[in-house]
Amino acid sequence: MTHKTAGATLVLLLAGVGPASAQYRAGQNASPNVKLVSHLPLAGPRNGTEIQIADIEIEQELSRPYAYVSRGRRPDGFNIIDLREPSRARLLYSWFIENPELHQGRGVNGKYFKLNRRYYYVQAFQFRGAGPDNDLSAVVVDVTSLPDTTRVREAGRIRVPEARGGAHNLFTYKHSDGRVLLFLTVTAPAGYPYGALVYDMEKFLAGAPDNGLIGGIPLPEPRGAANGYHDVYVAYDVASHRDLFYAGGPETTPLGGNYVYDISDVRAPKLVATVIAQASMQSGGHTFVATPDGRYALTLMTSLGHQPVRFFDLKPALDGTVPVIRQPIAEWTPDAKKSGHMIEIRWPYVFLAMYEDGLHVLDMRNPTDPAHVGFYDTFNYKTPYGVGTEAQGGYGVDVRNADGLIVMADMHSGFWAFRLDGFTGWNGHDWGMPNVSSAQDWDNGPEGVPKTGKTS
Repeated sequence: MTHKTAGATLVLLLAGVGPASAQYRAGQNASPNVKLVSHLPLAGPRNGTEIQIADIEIEQELSRPYAYVSRGRRPDGFNIIDLREPSRARLLYSWFIENPELHQGRGVNGKYFKLNRRYYYVQAFQFRGAGPDNDLSAVVVDVTSLPDTTRVREAGRIRVPEARGGAHNLFTYKHSDGRVLLFLTVTAPAGYPYGALVYDMEKFLAGAPDNGLIGGIPLPEPRGAANGYHDVYVAYDVASHRDLFYAGGPETTPLGGNYVYDISDVRAPKLVATVIAQASMQSGGHTFVATPDGRYALTLMTSLGHQPVRFFDLKPALDGTVPVIRQPIAEWTPDAKKSGHMIEIRWPYVFLAMYEDGLHVLDMRNPTDPAHVGFYDTFNYKTPYGVGTEAQGGYGVDVRNADGLIVMADMHSGFWAFRLDGFTGWNGHDWGMPNVSSAQDWDNGPEGVPKTGKTS
């Protein structure tokens, strides 16, 4: 087995600098094969070291050239970026929560979905303390009319009074049974059975009194100190004909975990794999995503400092050979003293939002020895906003499959768009893989679903 943590050396060789001098203004350190398309600072009022920009989402249809950037804190909400001319990205629209100065928390991440020929964006919020809306998990906004912003309308809000503190993460998914589902990771109090809730968005939009709630993903035991899942990813496994839910966390004692559930029947989730990375500075699971064939998973943990991207072979657990996977087959980091935040897989490429190290791209055709193929530093070392905490800089990353446009949200330097030389679009079939990624086929649903369909 190869165990890799050698990325930092490669970055310095490509950049031609030593560690002592590797502090640049945003955009001044990059590999030549990653081309800047546009940069939009998204400047706004700042409050000390508080996060101003969070995650990012891009629509997949070229006829709808819009990206969404989560915003918070104060004000908390989202921006819509117009990419009709990608080299001239512009701020098209902003939505912010009312009375932002009273809210204690932030906007976190968001996803869009399409249903009945209309388009919606869902923004997660995490408000806590004595301020307003500490039971608010998400706001759903109808964005069908874009680029006409005068007809953008709020479609509703999802509140979870039983699990106050909001939703840290959400994911929109076209289930194999045809339903459009929303997954929310909630702050679960003691005794609350779920770490994530599942909503049928057609029922939500129809005004269901329970917001279309159809179930939840249980928390594995022992729960330890954590109170819910962190991030969530959902994908259809073509080989086994299963809808699979991947989530990082909660912390167990003494190690943090990542979990895979079979949610083909949403009302009866079944735990099928547990991944626990035994390593120093281990804490709860954070980001947990899978390759298009479901064979391999990549993780990031919640601790700062030395937290590389870890690569796991899920096959022994998915086959039922072992109940728990504890050892990664590879690790990678651009800097052994830093951490990362988000992962997008477009096989064989892995796109990483690596906080203070910005955008990085790996090639994982050999999962035991991932190759570093490109980078672009978006973090502005000259801004006095929490430098040295490791949780600053590149927060979110996304990829438009139709043309390979890469978008990134940096917590302080704003919106970025890039192209990677030779990467002009993605379809899994071009690589001998199922056409499965975080991008959903909202019109047709997952590929490979038996024609008889499923019911849940």
